[in-house]
Amino acid sequence: MQAQNTTFPRWLQTHAQTRPTRPAFREKYLGIWQSWNWAQVQDEVRALACGLAAIGFQRGMNLAIIGDNRPRLYWSMLAAQCLGGVPVPLYQDAPAADMAYVLENAEIHYAIVEDQEQVDKLLELKSVYPHIAHIAYDDERGMRHYRQPELTSFAALQALGREWDRQHPGAFDAAVQQGQGSDNAIILYTSGTTGKPKGVCQTHAALIAAGTGGVGFEKLTDQEDILSYLPMAWVGDCLFSFAQAMTAGFTVNCPESGDTVMTDMREIGPTYYFAPPRVFENMLTTVMIRMEDAGAIKRQLFHRFMAVARHVGADILDGKPVAFGDRMAYALGQVLVYGPLKNVLGLSRVRVAYTAGAAIGPDLFRFYRSIGVNLKQFYGSTETCAYICLQPDGHIKFDSVGLPAPGVEVKLADNGEVLVKSPTLMDCYFKRPDATAEAIDANGYFHTGDAGLFDSEGHLKIIDRAADVGKMNSGAMFAPNYIENKLKFFPFIKEAVAFGDQRDQVCAFINIDMEAVGNWAERRSIAYSGYTDLAAHPQVYGLIRDCIEQVNADLAAEPMMGDTQIHRYLVLHKELDPDDDELTRTRKVRRKFIAEKYAVLIAALYEGKASQYIETQVKFEDGRTGMVAADLKIDACKTYPAVQAAA
Repeated sequence: MQAQNTTFPRWLQTHAQTRPTRPAFREKYLGIWQSWNWAQVQDEVRALACGLAAIGFQRGMNLAIIGDNRPRLYWSMLAAQCLGGVPVPLYQDAPAADMAYVLENAEIHYAIVEDQEQVDKLLELKSVYPHIAHIAYDDERGMRHYRQPELTSFAALQALGREWDRQHPGAFDAAVQQGQGSDNAIILYTSGTTGKPKGVCQTHAALIAAGTGGVGFEKLTDQEDILSYLPMAWVGDCLFSFAQAMTAGFTVNCPESGDTVMTDMREIGPTYYFAPPRVFENMLTTVMIRMEDAGAIKRQLFHRFMAVARHVGADILDGKPVAFGDRMAYALGQVLVYGPLKNVLGLSRVRVAYTAGAAIGPDLFRFYRSIGVNLKQFYGSTETCAYICLQPDGHIKFDSVGLPAPGVEVKLADNGEVLVKSPTLMDCYFKRPDATAEAIDANGYFHTGDAGLFDSEGHLKIIDRAADVGKMNSGAMFAPNYIENKLKFFPFIKEAVAFGDQRDQVCAFINIDMEAVGNWAERRSIAYSGYTDLAAHPQVYGLIRDCIEQVNADLAAEPMMGDTQIHRYLVLHKELDPDDDELTRTRKVRRKFIAEKYAVLIAALYEGKASQYIETQVKFEDGRTGMVAADLKIDACKTYPAVQAAA
């Protein structure tokens, strides 16, 4: 039967027939978990698809989907695919102006959105993009007095669909049967770190190959529970919460809101979990804050058993031989520290946890594996359905992203760029044949833009984005992301941007973590009025300097990185923000933009100044703009003699 599952609507039919009563989706609403089994989901999707057909949605059209992770939005993706259409998820936290480009580029006329907030954004855009003719909304709160003719509720659209289905018997089933694996299943827009986002067209066949490949690799079953809380427009969510869920038949759980994710996660206890490094960093920050607030005995126990975990935890997880005494000490730590800690984080039932989207610092990676969380890195991109390399159990390396995934060929170009050939490769960039030809060469290899190398066992190591890797005037390689990840391991540092290409030394911008540093300041009775005030405090500078000097000591011990220690730094007066175009929606640093916007600060760092005044325009959530000004202190930090690389 699975051989016939060439599209996701056919997978849905299979699950509805073979596991009709198994829970397919759950959603927490007003504090109560609602559940839908596979048979119910099939009925919901059918009604919605027929509703779309009734208002004119046809094969080849694109459907915008905007909102937090909601079962009805996932069903909307399936409904569009049932009719031969293509879902186009957008980042729900993007302001209206940012959405305009994607809506126009994807030629959107139909949209299904979560709530009033997203409806308001689309209505606001009518003056610049008037082509959206139909908007359906899931949450009806606040919508009572809206009278625009293009608006309809999700429930009303389904009711219309059920009537259309009765009047057109066989039409829905015929549309599903017409679908082919080579049809486009989704358009995902890239994060746009180097320019305008590009629409990545992924076929059913490519996404299904990625889904079944990962499911087989990790031996996933329909008994898994996953928490879906990351943006639906991100390829990682598309892989785990859609492609793998639809091929394995496991349960997708949607939290009540972004604010309740940790609470909801503890209630669900997912068996399979994924998050970008930022989420794991935030979890660790929360743990460290709680430990600093804990009593002396608890702190002593925590630090004592964490030392045991660092020593043998990862080896025990990998099934390697460990001395009896160490194993007993770890077992006691499991009862007193690791078990309760995993329970607080909602990771007690996790069998496999993945991180991707950016490089994760080895110290952060080691922390989770040491307490018994089977955290792995995987490597992929939007253009490859996030499926290039995976880490097999028992062969986890902190500094690699694993081995090429089943069915994937990976090689390195002469300049070290990672090249990929895979059945999961995109069909094309939407309406961008020029960009497609640039990304996929004549031999069918996709040029990832990442610089990497293979170790002696064939594991791939990603150094940095190929475009970001530079050279210092000394000839040393400069990999900014590598340095930044070391800095972000500290709970007090939320973001970092390193500079050093074609320069004599490395300097850095730092964003403090407001929660962690604020907690630290309050326990020392340090008064502050807000982020800018706290960031400029002399004692905070001392705290950050200590963190940087620890990173410098680590870098000095690494033969290739010793010359890239940080000499001078400043703490920015504002947080880097996607709304200010400094980060992408997936929180990747837009280096070129930051270098241009803060050129005066970079110049001050390298000219030896002790401080620099700057005024910066910021954008508020309601669309208004304002100015933030500060006289930023510039500080120097200690560097260490570098270990020389072997000849």
